[in-house]
Amino acid sequence: MKALSVRAPWTWAILFGKPVENRDWYTNVRGRILLHQSKFWRWNDICDDVAEIGRMASKDGITIPFPPIEDLQLQCGRIVGSVEIVDCVRQHPSAFFVGEWGSVLRNPKAFRTTIPFKGALGFFDVPDELLREERRKDGPGHE
Repeated sequence: MKALSVRAPWTWAILFGKPVENRDWYTNVRGRILLHQSKFWRWNDICDDVAEIGRMASKDGITIPFPPIEDLQLQCGRIVGSVEIVDCVRQHPSAFFVGEWGSVLRNPKAFRTTIPFKGALGFFDVPDELLREERRKDGPGHE
């Protein structure tokens, strides 16, 4: 399955309703992908991003309930959920659209048990065996 690595706290924003993910490049990837939280962590940057997400969410009329920032840090370097990519656009009405290209997102699902995995730039593959093993450990209704 394909995955995309995103910095915290933007992963959390995606899992709670951020409708578009900005990139400088077009993608033809469509369908469900895994969401990987990158290992990047700079306390001040994370705090600034949480405030920015709050402003953008407010403009979009959505609420994103953030956990303590320390809890977000524990998820770095892990697959935290999945989301569907339904389009790639140059314009989007959301306040979250600030890039050259935006992947339009739908139906995010947070994993109850996150999966340690090394991320990569761009889209990357995650072995199906890893996901099957994690689902077996977690039981029915993994997502």
